[in-house]
Amino acid sequence: MTDPIHPDWRTLVHWSAPGPQPAILHDEPSLRVLVAGLEPGAGIPPHPGPRAVYHYLEGEGVLTLDGVAHPITAGMTVVAPAGSVRGMQATTRLAFLGVRLGEE
Repeated sequence: MTDPIHPDWRTLVHWSAPGPQPAILHDEPSLRVLVAGLEPGAGIPPHPGPRAVYHYLEGEGVLTLDGVAHPITAGMTVVAPAGSVRGMQATTRLAFLGVRLGEE
């Protein structure tokens, strides 16, 4: 069983370029929770996915959701509907918590 308590995300995040190397906090078919970090200029290409929640922990970047670019900053939370196409690009060092709800 995965440890349900994670006292500090900073000890778990892996700063990576060109794309994330997520630390998986919880993983089961209908729920996946991860924390990931991107170096400036790194990103995740647009891709369709299940319903997901992204909470930005540190940094700035741009989230593209269904073709619309949205500036992101620490403290923001984004809920991506099932089937939506999403991607992100870090402009500064960017860390986020991602929660996938539902099967891939």
